[in-house]
Amino acid sequence: MTLRFAQSLLAGVFLATLSVAAQRSLPRMSDGKPNLQGIWQAVANAGADIQQFVEGKEIPYKPAALQKKNENFRNRQKADPLSSCYMPGVPRIMYLDYPFQVFQTKDHIAFTFEWSSVYRLIYLATKVPPHQGIDSWMGDSRGRWEGDTLVVDVTQNNDRTWFDLAGNHHSDKMRVTERYTPQDPDTLRYEATVTDPDVFTRPWKIVMPLHRVRDKPRVLEYQCQAEKEQKSGDFERNPKTWYPK
Repeated sequence: MTLRFAQSLLAGVFLATLSVAAQRSLPRMSDGKPNLQGIWQAVANAGADIQQFVEGKEIPYKPAALQKKNENFRNRQKADPLSSCYMPGVPRIMYLDYPFQVFQTKDHIAFTFEWSSVYRLIYLATKVPPHQGIDSWMGDSRGRWEGDTLVVDVTQNNDRTWFDLAGNHHSDKMRVTERYTPQDPDTLRYEATVTDPDVFTRPWKIVMPLHRVRDKPRVLEYQCQAEKEQKSGDFERNPKTWYPK
């Protein structure tokens, strides 16, 4: 056995030991599933441009869809759906610069977001959306556990949300498969695989960490429309009720 091989073997054993220790330290629900409850936030600034978090650093647009993306980018300050306070959609809601809180039961997992009090309800007990063919801003989320990873399939999305401020877009054929994998008690590995045959030549994936927020006792309120109207001067900010600067 060479010295280099021995060093590599020891390093592999060490990393595997750390991984097992991290899994054992995870908080768990009474049914043994990882306990994801608490306040979380992405700190990666992915909302500005998601491409830096794409595996391979390339979003595989079809030619016409790439032209649309470039047009969106040129007009982004007004064309971005968030500039009109529309709901961000999935996956964008997961990496805005605002925290969210997770509530977990055996059959459902709920995400409540600071941004405009938007929420997501992930159904674990039922696999098929009850209203096929009806799309929405936040889509329909159906989840399952694969070991310690929460896997969520998001379907029935409309075509009016963007992935980021850079104008990356999709059609109503988009399907998102999310994976939430605990790395330790305070870190989730977030993956979102996007499939949309009308816009992209193949599926593609984003990866980023979500971090537990321990210095906030609760999720506050950021009401986009109210903040927008206050900024435009339609009414004066009340320091007792509005989001703190």
